[in-house]
Amino acid sequence: MKKLDDVYQIDAFTDLPFKGNPAGVVYSDVLNKEEMQLIAREINVSETAFISISKEADFNLRWFTPSVEVKLCGHATIASLHYLVQKGLIKNNSTVTFSTLSGILRCSAVNGLYSLCLPVPTLSIFEGDKEEIISALGGKKIINTEKLPFIIDEGGYLYIYVSSLNELINIKPDYKVLFDLSSSGKGYDAITMFTLETIEKGNYAHLRFFAPFYGINEDPVTGSANGPLLLVLRRLGLIEENTERKTFTFEQGDIIGRKGRINVSYSPIKNELMVTGKAVTIFKGEMTF
Repeated sequence: MKKLDDVYQIDAFTDLPFKGNPAGVVYSDVLNKEEMQLIAREINVSETAFISISKEADFNLRWFTPSVEVKLCGHATIASLHYLVQKGLIKNNSTVTFSTLSGILRCSAVNGLYSLCLPVPTLSIFEGDKEEIISALGGKKIINTEKLPFIIDEGGYLYIYVSSLNELINIKPDYKVLFDLSSSGKGYDAITMFTLETIEKGNYAHLRFFAPFYGINEDPVTGSANGPLLLVLRRLGLIEENTERKTFTFEQGDIIGRKGRINVSYSPIKNELMVTGKAVTIFKGEMTF
């Protein structure tokens, strides 16, 4: 029988309980992959992070949805940083490294703000069948493929522009069809829809993220999508090319009642992509199995 003394649920990219994106966080050096997957299914949030000792970095970090392990998860990394600070395992105002399936990730915790340096993806214009995607999203009247192309990153995230917040709010995807499309080897496994119309003045973009392939119909606030979105905006000419020493705030989650905010920056000089946000602990407990 195994016992986990500290199983946390932490809302990331917010400082308000029940907003942002919930993540499970578990620290253990004795769990195998099957056990991690079962625990993630039991916690049943979009991702659960598992922290353990590492020989390559300060800690090892893995992320599981209720159905699969994923290579990268922004919000559960932010939640993990918050956990490590609360447990006194890292100091405030410090940097930390994680060994992950996406390589060594460099992070920091500074006065309640948690930052993750994301791998910089390669972007390309999506040349696949757009009409079947538009149909699955219910977007025939609002997605104009002639105005702006679909952009895809090397991780399989597809980015689609819509012109207004109202149009984005009223998108009603067919998740079964999206799952079938993304499972059939078409090159994408998740879809980010975004607009430059925002709820709050001063923010730059609002987005929604659909990933039924990973068992997540709609994710509340997605660090791994918000970061590359800044590069997509640069690629499409929707933002100034020179983003050096500039920070952009993106919105997500409001449409499904989980308001979150992410600060994103990209240094062309350093080729460094960073997402930053807050986090708040919702509950902690024990698990025996």
